[in-house]
Amino acid sequence: GHEGSSEDAAIRDAVRGLGPAELALRAGPGHAPVWALAAHAAGARAYWLCGWLGEPGAERTPFPTPASGIGWEDDEDHPRSGEELAWALDSTFALAEDCLARWTTEDLPRGVSRTVGGVERMHTRASILNRLCSHDAFHAGEISQLLGLHGLPEIDLWRRDVP
Repeated sequence: GHEGSSEDAAIRDAVRGLGPAELALRAGPGHAPVWALAAHAAGARAYWLCGWLGEPGAERTPFPTPASGIGWEDDEDHPRSGEELAWALDSTFALAEDCLARWTTEDLPRGVSRTVGGVERMHTRASILNRLCSHDAFHAGEISQLLGLHGLPEIDLWRRDVP
């Protein structure tokens, strides 16, 4: 996996060392636990990049059939470990890195249409990248609040350590 102080590394590093009790923390009975929030953030990357846009690489992630929309977070009877979550976050971040290495600025407005629930939907590559950044930030905030409420270190997506 990649190393460094990217936004993705912050989420990965926050969950990697958590034990089962910490990963099971949730805002309430109707809310997802920390592990499922992190798994959902990772799974969304595979869903949108591979399942929606048809980009390669899903087989290198825990989500080999991303178009199904079914991810680890959908099976609460099988909680994931910090190391499994780190792999999910790293492997799906690599999907985005691969796309950005291949795509040009001219590729960003290109869209893909799909019919979902009887409604035709169109998303551009740029809109999907924006969605994924916003989605990561949203769920990182949820995880950060849960950790902070229990005296655990928060996630700071924008902190940059000086080398």
